[in-house]
Amino acid sequence: MIRHFLPVIFILLFTACGQKTLYDNDTYSIHPASVRQGNFTATVLSEDEIVSDYISPDQQKDRTPVKKIHWRRARSLDRYPEVLSNIPLINAMTRMSLEELQKDIREDSTFMAGAKWTGVWTRDISYSILLSLAFLEPEISKKSLMAKVKDGRIIQDTGTGGSWPVSTDRMTWALAAWEIYAATGDLDWLRHVYPIIAQSAAEDEAVAVNPETSLFYGESSFLDWREQTYPRWMDPVDIYRSQCLGTNAVHYQTRIILARMAECLGEDPTAYLESAETIKKAVNTHLWSESHGWYGQFLYGRHYQHLSEKPEALGEALSLLFGIADESRSRSILKNMPVGSFGIPCVYPQIPHIPPYHNNGIWPFVVAYWTWAAADMGYIPHVEHGMASIYRAAALFGTNKENFVAKTGDYIGTEINSDRQLWSVAGNLAMVYRVLAGIRLEENALSFKPVIPPGYGDTLHIKKFPYRQAMLDIEIFGTGTEIHSIELDGNPLTEARIPGTVSGSHHITIHLTNHQKEYDPINTAPWHTHPDTPILRYERKTILWEPVPGAEYYEIFVNGLKKGKTTDCVTKIPDQSQFTEYQIRAVDKKGWTSFLSEPLTVIPGSKSLTVDVSGDDIQRDYRGYKGEGYLDVNRNTNRRVIFPIVLPEKGKYRFDFRYANGNGPINTDNKCAIRTYFINQQKAGAIIMPQRGVDQWEEWGYSNGLSVSMEAGLHVIELRFLPENENMNGEENRALVDELRIIRLD
Repeated sequence: MIRHFLPVIFILLFTACGQKTLYDNDTYSIHPASVRQGNFTATVLSEDEIVSDYISPDQQKDRTPVKKIHWRRARSLDRYPEVLSNIPLINAMTRMSLEELQKDIREDSTFMAGAKWTGVWTRDISYSILLSLAFLEPEISKKSLMAKVKDGRIIQDTGTGGSWPVSTDRMTWALAAWEIYAATGDLDWLRHVYPIIAQSAAEDEAVAVNPETSLFYGESSFLDWREQTYPRWMDPVDIYRSQCLGTNAVHYQTRIILARMAECLGEDPTAYLESAETIKKAVNTHLWSESHGWYGQFLYGRHYQHLSEKPEALGEALSLLFGIADESRSRSILKNMPVGSFGIPCVYPQIPHIPPYHNNGIWPFVVAYWTWAAADMGYIPHVEHGMASIYRAAALFGTNKENFVAKTGDYIGTEINSDRQLWSVAGNLAMVYRVLAGIRLEENALSFKPVIPPGYGDTLHIKKFPYRQAMLDIEIFGTGTEIHSIELDGNPLTEARIPGTVSGSHHITIHLTNHQKEYDPINTAPWHTHPDTPILRYERKTILWEPVPGAEYYEIFVNGLKKGKTTDCVTKIPDQSQFTEYQIRAVDKKGWTSFLSEPLTVIPGSKSLTVDVSGDDIQRDYRGYKGEGYLDVNRNTNRRVIFPIVLPEKGKYRFDFRYANGNGPINTDNKCAIRTYFINQQKAGAIIMPQRGVDQWEEWGYSNGLSVSMEAGLHVIELRFLPENENMNGEENRALVDELRIIRLD
């Protein structure tokens, strides 16, 4: 009974002492035992009970009577470490999240993605395991990861155009697998997962690397709802060709992990380290925006690619955490990244006319990674703001929601949402373990890098923290970012690290200096939408477009390079003797730009030719084909398709294939058709033919293209179905192909 009432006593003490608020601004405030926003308050009655009277703006407008949101713990938490601080809100948030974590464990002892999403999803479980679940639930984490393995390869969840390789962020699995090893020291687990990660990484290298940039193809990790973060004109082939920050950060860290695993298992890590360095260099070369001081979200385009300079919060955070950004660029990102009142949005600024989800959305797990990255750099204001963002939403809504609207801070208005979303739960818990306690799991050690803002109390106690063969009692006193002293069982340590060989029960005591590192202030940015994307049309050697609301002027791009600007909605183009690609983007008063328009290409007749399919298997059942018909290219028939061509002169040519794939919608499923492309018996790259709609076999488009310098004369172009072309479905890998298109670029 005494323990039950202790948090209430804390609340009275805080009130009586006039305790400093944890975080407050003009929109909301976080106090040691309450969260306030406008007229609404979430009150911590005890570490096991929170009451909120939050009513959404829509409910206020309709005057709908709404009951108070009331969380009261109903499950035992004995299986987890006990967290006690002198901030009641932290204690209650941790307990609520631990209870929700238990509810997210399915009957088969794997993690579901959330209350609405009962399936096991690769990226959801992986990002969650890395945040905090590797040490809280190592065995369930293992089983969850293995549920996402088929035929010795990591499963890419269903996604754009039929999943992999339009999406390639399944390698988040590797991040989680390594974190489990770091938490448990289980070498059998390491031996088991190493070949799975190695095979999957090799497959990605075979079909998803841009040879010119050395960046991996595939849509932005987690941002997998195309219109939410991409321009509307981009189809699944365009999205496959994009080269994205977050996804490449994951591929980089996967190679670092493979190198560490190889060393642990007595193998040579050199090739993986060299590959990692190549990716790191490519990210810093092609994705860094010098004018903004952060990484752009992706390279995009068709024949020519351009950097979208909009920042993407998860990718920026991963670049800091994984060491892709050096210290100078890390400081620049933390200084310049736009942060809103309710937290850091997924992207900034927002796309007009797109409902909130990833666009105009804040995701607590993304905030958690951003806050962890800021803590690594010792940026106290960013840590305070990030923790406040997570705690405000969880306390007011009475659960760890999937996402909420960046402009309003409300979960009402989002396209889709769920209670106790797994990675939101894991992100909430990471605030204690990764940020306040600064726990870092290393290959052979457990280290500490605590960051405790002054308002978040000066005492943190974590009881029964499991680490390999040890059970740790961790006490941290003081505030700030600098450790004054650390002791293990009363004995001073020379560094904030204990070896992975430790066993049994131990007590760790850390005293902080109450000093903070130097930091740059938060770039508080008002909610903003950039201009809409111009839509071009071509008439009589002139490019025209309708005026874009809010645009001050328009920039003109030719073959991927900026060539001028205009305040008109028209531009003349000269007579063209070679292939040329035009794009326009709008710029508003604040200097924010729209996406580049869909490329408008001018191809002189002498610069383009096509080669129809031939053979006895030509079919004509579906309409819309060109030439004599098409070939049904699948796992059993037409595994090799040959196109003999005669090029009139030496030059640089672009090759792509006209195809149809009606195996599924453009935004989900797993039946992307994949083939390997050969030129004169030499492997040249991968050809991707994503889904274009359910049963839409008369919806034709073009595959990704490859640009190659060729000699004049006879050449043989070939599509082959190889083992590396197996998609995520494993049974259906089919497309209709009717012609090879060849464009002379120079």
